[in-house]
Amino acid sequence: MTQQVQGVIAPGKNEPVRVETILVPDPGPGEAVVRIQACGVCHTDLHYKQGGINDDFPFLLGHEAAGIVESVGEGVTDVAPGDFVILNWRAVCGQCRACLRGRPQYCFDTHNAQQKMTLLDGTELSPALGIGAFAEKTLVAAGQCTKVDPSVSPAVAGLLGCGVMAGIGAAINTGQVARGDSVAVIGCGGVGDAAIVGARLAGAAKIIAVDIDDRKLQTARTMGATHTVNSRTTDPVEAIRELTGGFGADVVIEAVGRPETYKQAFYARDLAGTVVLVGVPTPDMRLELPLIDVFGRGGALKSSWYGDCLPSRDFPMLVDLHQQGRIDLAAFVTETIGLGDIEKAFARMHEGDVLRSVVKFA
Repeated sequence: MTQQVQGVIAPGKNEPVRVETILVPDPGPGEAVVRIQACGVCHTDLHYKQGGINDDFPFLLGHEAAGIVESVGEGVTDVAPGDFVILNWRAVCGQCRACLRGRPQYCFDTHNAQQKMTLLDGTELSPALGIGAFAEKTLVAAGQCTKVDPSVSPAVAGLLGCGVMAGIGAAINTGQVARGDSVAVIGCGGVGDAAIVGARLAGAAKIIAVDIDDRKLQTARTMGATHTVNSRTTDPVEAIRELTGGFGADVVIEAVGRPETYKQAFYARDLAGTVVLVGVPTPDMRLELPLIDVFGRGGALKSSWYGDCLPSRDFPMLVDLHQQGRIDLAAFVTETIGLGDIEKAFARMHEGDVLRSVVKFA
């Protein structure tokens, strides 16, 4: 039976978000309904609101979430009602050329629920990243549900669904940071700080945090940065080179998603070093680099899709590391809020006042 729940929608480009009644259908084949316990306010949700992803309004926002599986559809065997899960936005197909090559983290045919959630008047909603978790319950593909230890805080676990996983994965999976490496992270928001955590976990000897906000740089130190550079007052390329013996860092992670900061990352790496782009650019951005520099500096220029993660492998591992005290995921939760506070949370995020605001449900 279709259920009525409260959820937050973005009705149109740059319009204020609002709480509406959402109709959630029973799960069909391969689908699951999840009762949301917590959902982080991610910059991607703001991109949706601003029309920076696409124009399929209205959007049901929210995607960085954890909760309890309430019901499943026909053919679902990996999760069952009562399971505590983190939601992911790349449910792998198992059949595409990437999956069949044993590289499911690059799946080229990820999928979402087939049915649509709607408003009371029947208007179909576009769920953010196929999830739509700023709602008391949501409908997803069952493959978007990853079981983890139910003793972890939902507010902490949900952050692995997007930003924290993207950052940690950018360092460990994409950048393949190794013991003793030097790492620079440009942009110290939630994703950048998570990349710092990932670099520290991998055993990096030197971790250089770069940002224009001293508050963020101070937080980056608490996350594991060994050095900080305020790029508003200091040339970050020269500073990174100076801190690495004049050579540049082995791995530079760009967590802003702008051409200017990408160029900084490109020139701040050592010869044969690696640049990882995990910041999300907008469709209109263009990058210009001398091709001879791309050739002459060697190394690798990589983009990190969701931290190149495999949720079934990485989510439980990171939850376990948090439970063991080896990484502090709770440090990313700045505040907990209600559904009606999301517009204010966007403003606080834009001003750099928070790492993550997290919506908690009763």
